[in-house]
Amino acid sequence: MAIFTGAGVAIVTPFHEDESINYDRLDELIDFHCENGTDCIIICGTTGESATMTEEEHLECVKFAIDRAKGRIPVIAGTGSNCTRTAVELSKEAADYGADGLLVVTPYYNKATQAGLITHYTAVANAAKAPIIMYSVASRTGCNIEPATVAHLVKNVENIVGVKEASGNISQVAKIMSLTDGNIDLYSGNDDQIVPLLSLGGKGVISVLSNVAPKETHDICEKFFAGDVAGSAALQLKAVPLIDQLFCEVNPIPVKKAMKLMGMDCGPLRMPMTELTPEHEKTLAQAMKDFGITLA
Repeated sequence: MAIFTGAGVAIVTPFHEDESINYDRLDELIDFHCENGTDCIIICGTTGESATMTEEEHLECVKFAIDRAKGRIPVIAGTGSNCTRTAVELSKEAADYGADGLLVVTPYYNKATQAGLITHYTAVANAAKAPIIMYSVASRTGCNIEPATVAHLVKNVENIVGVKEASGNISQVAKIMSLTDGNIDLYSGNDDQIVPLLSLGGKGVISVLSNVAPKETHDICEKFFAGDVAGSAALQLKAVPLIDQLFCEVNPIPVKKAMKLMGMDCGPLRMPMTELTPEHEKTLAQAMKDFGITLA
C-alpha cells in the first residue's frame, strides 16, 4: 500500500530574520495543509532548504512535523545525503521518530555509478526500517537513477517502494513502469507533469505548487483517480503559467516569495539563495492572480 496517493507538499521551512527555524509559522503551515486537502507533508526536502540545515536542525524539524501532523496526514522525511553514513543516520532517526516514509535523494556532487546507487540505497534501507522513496533529480544532483537500477532496487529491497521522478523524461518514466510491471509507487517530481505520470500508473505528486495551491493540486490527482481525466488535465493546464513562475528562479526562491504575497511570510532564504528579483516578483504576482489566488 502506498504511503500516500494524491498531492504531497514539498513544504518550505520558515525562518526568523536571524535564520533560525520559525516553528510557530511551521505549525501554522502544517495546519493549513491538513485543512486544505494536502495528502502528505514532505519535510526537509529541497524546497525546505535542507541543504543549508545542520543535522540537528534537520532532525528537530522532522520530529516537529511528525508530532504536529498527529496522524492527520502522512509525513515523509527527506533524509538523503551525498555521504551514505550521513543518509543512514538521518534515515534511522527519522524512522525512529515515526516518519511514514523517507525521501532519499541520489548522492550529489560526488555522484555515483549505478552500482554505487544500488549499494547506497540498500545500505540506507537496511538500516532504516521505513518505506523509502528514491528521488531522481539529475538537474540538481548530476546523478540519474537509470530505470534498470530503479527496478533492481524495488524488486530486491523490501522497503524501497517508490521513486520521485523529476527527470522530465517521460520515456524514462515509462521504462521504469515497464521494468517494474507497475509495481512501484511513482510520484511526479515536476508540477507540470502530474497528469502524464498519473497516466502511466503514478500515485501522485510531490509538489512545490501545493505550497500555494494545495486544494487545486489535490484536485488534479483526485479528478484523475475518479475517472475525470479531462477535468484533471484542464486543471493541470490552467496551472502551467503559475508553475512556470514558481520555477522562474531556483526553487525555493519564487515559492517563498509567493507565500509572502499571500500573507504567509516564511522569512528569508538561507544563502546562497537570494531574494527573487523585482521583475520576477511582478510576473509571479500576476500569475498567482490569474490562477485565482488572493494576494495579501
